[in-house]
Amino acid sequence: MATAADHAAMRRAITLAARGLGSTSPNPVVGCVVLDASGETAGEGWHQRAGGPHAEVHALRAAGERARGGTAYVTLEPCNHTGRTGPCAQALTEAGITRVVYAVGDPNPRATGGADTLRAAGVHVEAGLLAEEAEAGNTAWLTSVRLGRPHVTWKYAATLDGRTAAADGTSRWITSAESRADVHRLRAESDAVLVGGGTLRTDDPHLAVRGIEGAVQPLRVVLDTRAGIHPGARVLDGAAPTLLVVGEDADTRRLPDGAELLRLPLYDGRIGVPELLTALHARGVRSVLLEGGATLAGAFAAGGVIDRVVGYLAPVLLGAGPAVLADAGITTITGALRLDVTEAVRVGPDLRITAKPKES
Repeated sequence: MATAADHAAMRRAITLAARGLGSTSPNPVVGCVVLDASGETAGEGWHQRAGGPHAEVHALRAAGERARGGTAYVTLEPCNHTGRTGPCAQALTEAGITRVVYAVGDPNPRATGGADTLRAAGVHVEAGLLAEEAEAGNTAWLTSVRLGRPHVTWKYAATLDGRTAAADGTSRWITSAESRADVHRLRAESDAVLVGGGTLRTDDPHLAVRGIEGAVQPLRVVLDTRAGIHPGARVLDGAAPTLLVVGEDADTRRLPDGAELLRLPLYDGRIGVPELLTALHARGVRSVLLEGGATLAGAFAAGGVIDRVVGYLAPVLLGAGPAVLADAGITTITGALRLDVTEAVRVGPDLRITAKPKES
């Protein structure tokens, strides 16, 4: 049975893993804590960037000889393959670790098997400690491996009566400066930020991360079906990489420089959501922050590919204006997309609600 010290060490590893959000893709976020034979912390580490040392290697380097006879707590089953780095199962064995406790098994068929390798080497292995917490912190990567598409977070800002703009179209600013700063945190934790053509024309969004030191800029993805983006659009400023997604027959001869181009087929004049997510996944995108308007959000909801909703609700009433969500293919209350609220917190004067679809 896991002890209080086991729980404390694993919870620390989960906290460490979160430091890698936004910088490890297409790899997972992983944290590791090494306790020496006496139960004292000897080393800590987290996976900091793709291609760099894994969490276990960082922790073992910090622990040095104190790792011998100790216990390693890892948020994900130690890998068992050689890629740009060596197998962590082997590194743990060579360091003299005698017990490994991990939270979540590795679903990647190329990397799984680390637990068996450790056991074969005589290491005592335990699985599943704080698995739910560790999975929540690594949900984007786990979703991408299990479903073959990026994890999608839909972010929106609205009034308490569900309006994203006034009747005349004005929308700056419904929510507070604190909420807008918090959105930059969401962007920094994401591989890609996505908007549609309507948002592009109406708001001219910038979509890059600001105010977060050391942040890796996400890929700015703009659905521009007919390749009509204005040369002065802010997403073309070079502050972050930009991908313009256009219809396969779009005339792109007049497109300005400053963005990469991706052509996809159209269905009823729109880019298909499954095809878009497949293409982004093939590029190594494991998490998408959907910042598009009501129409695009409705298409993602109709496709059943929204994995998390983050709504910023301002203490404001408008009574008219565009709603936060357009047609999602739901025609009756029994077909409603039901959510589980996982968090509700104040952000400045606003309320940030985080929810995920209920499991059927």
